[in-house]
Amino acid sequence: MILKLKVAICTESGRVAQHFGRAPEYIFVTIEDNKVIEIKALSNPGHSVGSIPQFVNDQGATCMITGGIGRRAIDFFNQYGIEVIQGINGSVNDTIEKILDGTLEGGENICSPGLAKGQGVDRIHTEADVNYGYHHDHDHNHDH
Repeated sequence: MILKLKVAICTESGRVAQHFGRAPEYIFVTIEDNKVIEIKALSNPGHSVGSIPQFVNDQGATCMITGGIGRRAIDFFNQYGIEVIQGINGSVNDTIEKILDGTLEGGENICSPGLAKGQGVDRIHTEADVNYGYHHDHDHNHDH
């Protein structure tokens, strides 16, 4: 069985953008049998309500990787069955390497269990998954 995965990474100057909607471009990475078979960069189509989640879905991606993203945007992605991994920073190349070796760890995990299983996304885990075995969707009592 061939495992195929397509992820979108919001980018700015070769790094994961920290403001999802204002990223100048999105890199779409197609991975097959744990090898990158295509990398395509597309310009931000314009940030109107729900436009970027639809754009990412139209490209066939099942996972969105970003630095920062709002709850409403996450909800739009989830409606398409697209998993969102936030709290990522660093270079796009490092991020792709971490996807391939299964070590990509998001800040706060906001994914719904069961989304996109069987397409490789289930290999991407956060520390919370490893330590607790379930997904968190609440504030971890951080002081602000």
